[in-house]
Amino acid sequence: MKKLFISVAMLSLLSGYAGAQGLLGRLGERAKSALEQKIGNKVEKGVNDMLEGNSGKKSRKKAGEEADAAVMPGTEAAVMPGSEAAVMSGSDRASERKQVQTGYAKTDFVPGDEIFFDDPVENEKVGEFPLHWDFLSGEECEIITLNGEQVIKLSGWYGTIAPLMKEADYLPEEFTIEFDVWSPATGGSSNNDHIDLILSSEENSEIVVVMLNPAFNEEPLEGSQADVIYNFLSPSGDPREGRAKGETLAPLIQPDAWLHVAASFNKRAFKYYVNGVRMVNLPNVMRPTRMALRSVSNCDEKDRFYLKNIRMAKGAVPLYDRLMSDGKIVTYAITFETGKADLKPEAMIEINRIAKLMQENPGLEFEVQGHCDATGSDRVNDPLSQKRAEAIVAALVEQGIAQTRLTPVGKGSHEPIASNGTDEGRARNRRVEFVKK
Repeated sequence: MKKLFISVAMLSLLSGYAGAQGLLGRLGERAKSALEQKIGNKVEKGVNDMLEGNSGKKSRKKAGEEADAAVMPGTEAAVMPGSEAAVMSGSDRASERKQVQTGYAKTDFVPGDEIFFDDPVENEKVGEFPLHWDFLSGEECEIITLNGEQVIKLSGWYGTIAPLMKEADYLPEEFTIEFDVWSPATGGSSNNDHIDLILSSEENSEIVVVMLNPAFNEEPLEGSQADVIYNFLSPSGDPREGRAKGETLAPLIQPDAWLHVAASFNKRAFKYYVNGVRMVNLPNVMRPTRMALRSVSNCDEKDRFYLKNIRMAKGAVPLYDRLMSDGKIVTYAITFETGKADLKPEAMIEINRIAKLMQENPGLEFEVQGHCDATGSDRVNDPLSQKRAEAIVAALVEQGIAQTRLTPVGKGSHEPIASNGTDEGRARNRRVEFVKK
């Protein structure tokens, strides 16, 4: 049975973060407006096909060709060698999704509420250095397309990048960090290959370093095993280190697939997760104020690390407290596949929290609102936001919540809470609200 992979652009341009506007200003308002129009047209066509079911007879080859073509106008698609191997059958993907969601159902990770850096890595110029990042070390770092979507390619040997921020010390006392990293193909990784999350300060260049080695081998080579190694400083400055068990990480790894990495810091406690499963739990760590991402791998192209959906946010406020103070819960942690109403696996973290809140408070009823930014037309945003709200309701019903307690409403882009003229504003407008009835 032929499968259709619809490749459409994201509903918004690059998400905002502090300090980005100076760089974006160099693009020129006229070029930026033209780009928004072209992206909006591409989004509208793709979403209309999805909503109306117009293209279900296209071949996988054709869908792949469309995915490769969905790049910035006037640029060439630097498609990852061997990317065709990443195409799974529908049953394989369903099985993988179920395994991933099982991990998220048990996670204790809570995404932060107030986003201060958000880069989905979309609609940038292929072959150029990513707009929202600073170069610290390595040989190269550039935007490429991987399976039809734009990602950050890090250099193989100690390629290190850090967010461009207005302030030198931007991490608060409580924060979360999330990003997606590509797991190399079967047999591609060794014990020397790892993607590192580095937390630091002005005084200490490495307060916490977590090295993720997603080695995947159907027939593991001797000494080759997926694992997580970490080094950190205690509040007094004492260096310490540890290692997560490889057998805990290995079941989460799929070849040629994305892993979702998350970390949280709460005044002195640090935790690190892969696909919702906690790998590191440190109760007493020196406070960091900055972050960076580093790649360490050999020079083989298939072993490079690729990144997308990097986000930092201030620590989360308990849901009940938010509900009591505001009469609603505004969340940015429920995310969807590009241009679709399919929930991403990590969205189950917030959905599970909402379900638990409703189970503990049987009288609670919500209007579930899906909101978009103003990129794209109402013809696209209105039905898509409705379908996304309905998908959230369906997920909560699966968690045992009565459907009569939930009303899905797609708001499109009609109720912004910030300016759609800035990246930061558009990021705030893309949200889900649970409004108490």
